[in-house]
Amino acid sequence: MELQEFKTKVLPLKDRLFRIALSMLKSLEETEDALQDVMVKLWSKREQLEGYRSIEAMAVTITKNYCIDKLKSKKHKNQLDIQEMELDSGFISPQKKLELNESMATMMDAFQRLPEQQRLLIMLRDVEGYSFEEIAGQTGLEVNNIRVGLSRARKAARKTYLKMSSYEGV
Repeated sequence: MELQEFKTKVLPLKDRLFRIALSMLKSLEETEDALQDVMVKLWSKREQLEGYRSIEAMAVTITKNYCIDKLKSKKHKNQLDIQEMELDSGFISPQKKLELNESMATMMDAFQRLPEQQRLLIMLRDVEGYSFEEIAGQTGLEVNNIRVGLSRARKAARKTYLKMSSYEGV
C-alpha cells in the first residue's frame, strides 16, 4: 500500500478511532498519544492491510487492544487525572458526584467483565451508533446474531452491575 492509498483508506478512520480511544481512556492527552501510536502501527502494517476484508475493522481492533493494554498498564493506574481534580462547579453536590463516580466505575467494571465479542457489539452499536448492517459488515456476524448478542450483553452487564452495586459480589 502506497502513501496515497494509505491516506485515502486509513486516515479517514482517524476521527472514529479517536472517539473509541477517548471513550475508553477518558483522557484527551492519552487518547492523542494512543491515536498516534495506532497510526504508526497501521503504517508499519500497511503491506498486510490489503489482505484484510475490512481495514476499518482492523483499525478499530488495534485501537481497542491498544487502549485495553494502556488501561491495564501499571503506569496508568498510578496516574491522576487532572480533570477529576478540578473544582466542582456547584451544580452537583459532592455526595451526588461521589455516587455518580462510583456508579460509573461499577458500570465500567461490569462492562469490562463481558466477553470480548459482547463488548465489541455494545461499543459499535451503543457508543459509535452503527446500524446492525454496518456491524454485520465489520464483524461478519448475521444481523439476527448481532441483535441476540447485544441483548445478552446488555442483560449480562445489567445483572453484573446490580450484583456489584448491591455488594453481593460477582
